[in-house]
Amino acid sequence: MMKVNQNKVLILLVLTILIGGCATVKQRTPLPEALSPMAEIPGISMTRFWGDEPVPYTEEWLQLPKAELQANYPAMFGKAHTYLAISGGGANGAFGAGLLLGWSARGDRPEFTIVTGISTGALTAPFAFLGSDYDVQLEEMYTTVSTKDIVRKRPLLEILTGDSAVSIEPLKNLLAKYVDRELMLAIAAEHRKGRRLWVGTTHLDAGRPMVWNIGRIASSENDKALDLIQKILLASASIPGAFPPVFFEVEAEGARYDEMHMDGGAASQVFLYPTGVDWSRLVEKLEVKDPPSAYIIRNSRLDPVWKTVKPKLAPIAGRTIDSLIRTQGLGDMYRIYLSAEQEGIDFNLAYIPGDFKEEPKEAFDPDYMGKLFDLGFRTAKSGDVWVKTAPGF
Repeated sequence: MMKVNQNKVLILLVLTILIGGCATVKQRTPLPEALSPMAEIPGISMTRFWGDEPVPYTEEWLQLPKAELQANYPAMFGKAHTYLAISGGGANGAFGAGLLLGWSARGDRPEFTIVTGISTGALTAPFAFLGSDYDVQLEEMYTTVSTKDIVRKRPLLEILTGDSAVSIEPLKNLLAKYVDRELMLAIAAEHRKGRRLWVGTTHLDAGRPMVWNIGRIASSENDKALDLIQKILLASASIPGAFPPVFFEVEAEGARYDEMHMDGGAASQVFLYPTGVDWSRLVEKLEVKDPPSAYIIRNSRLDPVWKTVKPKLAPIAGRTIDSLIRTQGLGDMYRIYLSAEQEGIDFNLAYIPGDFKEEPKEAFDPDYMGKLFDLGFRTAKSGDVWVKTAPGF
């Protein structure tokens, strides 16, 4: 038996080497680093900005006259501000979805001035942004799908010679179903009032976070806007290695190039607003009533979970990645909490409690997701879901 298995492995290795030489690899025209500051999506300007540096046009914005701000930002000027940030977490996004519906059922869910999302949070964010009228779609997405509705397995040789472990055609179809033209137009209408919907991806060539202004794209009237929004959400949720990367065509100095983007969680698990912005100055400029409130949904447990790890490559790698994601998420929350304290923003955090002991039987287990959804719904409806500090403070 051992000899037969060794022969199979040898044959597989030989085939991999032979096929690898003729494997289908996307021919790229990658954007040169020197051109990255001026790269734009063709036909739609100012669609995104780096997530780890100040937005370049912030100072010019802060110099706008009061009348222009009142006219262009009626939903932000002279109003109370409430911000929502939704983290990554894969199937654990069912917790955040249930929380939002429970909040609606409680009757005091606000209209959010700004909504941000990363990874599974990016899939939730458009519906959270548009409010309770879209709760039905949000519930369907997180309680009626399973792994087969998200990904399709690839043959072993295709995995070894390709760019990912699975095909995400099912997820593309799911996005096409829920993120349609009607939803895009609704986002555009809210964007014109001044509200903002931001989604984060990771620019792989740069190794940096990028934030996309979904509302600006939706209101651009570009005939490729809907496709672009779907691609951004797909990229934000595309787990590196497991899911294939998503390519975006960009234009710089009259030439076309491509950028490769993936899961926003590779750069950050959650973000509240652009880095380096003097938010207290912005709030003063907009004559915001009362201190703003920020709500952070962390679709994960915060406490470490003890698991005996088998001394094999896959379990060790998987456990290590889980640990990195958990600690990265903690770091993001510390950063947001300290920034909120500095800027006078009321901080509220929700996360999956440590006493939730269920384990999924597959990557997207509908039974597991249903229980998480119910947990989020119950705790939000009761009002006992938010804590006022980051863990450890």
